[in-house]
Amino acid sequence: KTSELMAATVDYAKTRPVFDGYKATRYSKKYLAQHEAELATYRAAKDTMNTILNGAKLPKIEALKKSRRELAGQKKALYAEYREAQRQMREAVAIKANIDHLLGITDERENKAQER
Repeated sequence: KTSELMAATVDYAKTRPVFDGYKATRYSKKYLAQHEAELATYRAAKDTMNTILNGAKLPKIEALKKSRRELAGQKKALYAEYREAQRQMREAVAIKANIDHLLGITDERENKAQER
């Protein structure tokens, strides 16, 4: 959500002057037709910010960047744990397969001995 909020904030800041111009022209249809894409971006960014913030105050961009860096660090650490768990799981599956194979061979030997 942090990255999404940052992107919406940047879009909002870029398109705010266009919206201010639209408002200054008293919501002129001609101005709307000329800047329809920018105004759509502005509205989408504003909606995204309102949805994510849910009435809370918009944090400073530096706080958002710091939060994103912290989350990236956590993701990197968790992914390292995930890879280690995967490696251990593959090793356990290989060991189980080896044990099953050895027990299968042992069972065959016992069956042959019993048949004699």
